[in-house]
Amino acid sequence: METNQYLIDFYNTIDEDSRLEVKHGSVEFLTTMRYIEKYIRPGDRMLEIGAATGRYSHTLARMGYEVDAVELVEHNIDVFRKNTLPDEKITVTQGNALDLSAFPDNRYDITLLLGPLYHLYNDEDKRQALGEAIRVTKQGGIIFAAYVISDGSLIDEGFNLGNFSVAEYIKDGLLDPVTFAATSEPKDLFELVRKEDIDDLMSVFPVTHLHYVATDGCARLLRSKVDQMDNDTFDLFLKYHFATCERADLAGITSHSLDIFRK
Repeated sequence: METNQYLIDFYNTIDEDSRLEVKHGSVEFLTTMRYIEKYIRPGDRMLEIGAATGRYSHTLARMGYEVDAVELVEHNIDVFRKNTLPDEKITVTQGNALDLSAFPDNRYDITLLLGPLYHLYNDEDKRQALGEAIRVTKQGGIIFAAYVISDGSLIDEGFNLGNFSVAEYIKDGLLDPVTFAATSEPKDLFELVRKEDIDDLMSVFPVTHLHYVATDGCARLLRSKVDQMDNDTFDLFLKYHFATCERADLAGITSHSLDIFRK
């Protein structure tokens, strides 16, 4: 089966919007938006590559920004269009993060690459997607690139929830028995990386790094506790998370990370 078909089948069966709405899921969304708002300026134009159903694109368009979006999966595009309000300055195009030839160089002030790197399984493809995102961004513009992190996912999905057998993953060659570094294939749906992998990927690009963020931190690991928090406790949890999400000693204890850099 081709890589794209695995993705299409997966995203046809999940509710991506709801994932970011429950309390523990909203931590990723709120953290990402916090950093976008740190850099966005009035009049900025944005591109979201791999926009899914448009949670970020629509939020930004409803804040008054002009947003173009690219998405691979037709089902997601259908939901994206249904969620579009009449006054939004927004477009959505079916396309692939590896080929943004429909978009000119140096057009966007902010470029979001918040999903495609989850589903690319070799350095060549990852660098192609990163290079395309950088190409379409203006000089001095900001790129946000998201990843799924190996250790946070292993601790949560493997040891905590038992959604997969860690021992079987080692037996099948998906986890190194000594370092516990992960290896993924398209049928596994998600590429799991560590910060050193991201640093190695980015070493070939002439960009200025601004932030490396543990986007959801321990929120997924503590999902049942977080979802039961009253609003005051959840607000306090968010303050803790925002205060610590760039700490190097906590960088691996997250399911998702955000690498933010300037062209």
